[in-house]
Amino acid sequence: MVRVPPPTVRRLGSVQRRLRRLLVAMAVIALCWSDAGQGAGAPARSDASTVARTPARRLFAPDSVWNARLAPDAPLDARSALLSGVFAAEISRERSLRIGPWIETTTSSTPVYTVPRAQRTVRVGLDGSAPYRRSLRRAFHAVPLPPGARPAAGTDRHLTVVQPSTDRLWEFFGLRRDHGRWIAAWGGAMRGVSRSPGYFTRAAWPGALRVWGATATSLPVAAGLIRIRELRAGRIDHAIAISVPDMRARMAAWPAQRTDGSLHRVDAIPAGAHFRLDPALDVRALGLPPAALAIALAAQRYGLIVRDRTLHATGLFAEDPAPTGRNPYPALFGGRAPIDLLAGIPFDRLQLLRMRLRPVP
Repeated sequence: MVRVPPPTVRRLGSVQRRLRRLLVAMAVIALCWSDAGQGAGAPARSDASTVARTPARRLFAPDSVWNARLAPDAPLDARSALLSGVFAAEISRERSLRIGPWIETTTSSTPVYTVPRAQRTVRVGLDGSAPYRRSLRRAFHAVPLPPGARPAAGTDRHLTVVQPSTDRLWEFFGLRRDHGRWIAAWGGAMRGVSRSPGYFTRAAWPGALRVWGATATSLPVAAGLIRIRELRAGRIDHAIAISVPDMRARMAAWPAQRTDGSLHRVDAIPAGAHFRLDPALDVRALGLPPAALAIALAAQRYGLIVRDRTLHATGLFAEDPAPTGRNPYPALFGGRAPIDLLAGIPFDRLQLLRMRLRPVP
């Protein structure tokens, strides 16, 4: 603080009054600025607790495949009865064995770190040296990754960073720290997230490739993710991503850009397949728990999109709560295991929307 010579008593009172008025004005401005910043998803601090409290908004364009609400008479695929039947039979098998369907939460999902513009950036290294990796390595040169960030537990070690102030997103597969440095096996980066169609294209970032992305379909790992705030609100206003035990080989349906499916059968579900619950079904009459009701209504209004394979059982994905520091799912699920939470959803009432099926690498 700058020290000044002692003023007279009268002058001191005047200065103090002006100083008090100035401090009040500054406090009001700071409060307004803080509120405006939080409304834009850009908190002033960047520690883990602030990141966790940052208001979230729907990712991707309002008319993207993830956010566009389905019309009741949306056209069905000619193979709807066949593939919906295959899916329903798989769910029945999993329920009989009590292995699925499941909701990944604290493992094999993704934490979403929403960071402010002022978040310090770090370089994330990339495995391999093949020429096609150069552009992604450049995209990972400066990532606003919080120092205390933790990738999801499990073999895939996913992590997502969203920066609303710059409208950018980074996602990682196989993220780890090695001798103090962040390194990823693969991933993707996206500019203009709010205008994105919801999958990685060549326009996603300078030098982007269609094979970018932390999933095997180039559908972002945060796309179709069930958010904690959504379950608390009892409303999910987007399509939900699902993984199936395996997918059709060498064929994918839009919006999937690639696949690692291994099934060479026409009755195999392809990556990108878009299912919905029958719009004639009275979902609210099913007596579902609140979280299951929100999921079922989203499946009816927006659908379920096949994003990956598990080689085990059908899975949905809820955001990893690591950024919040606590696990809210026991309370949100009413103490139920995911299998029991989803038990009342009639997967035998699914329909398959018209597919744009094509060969992929």
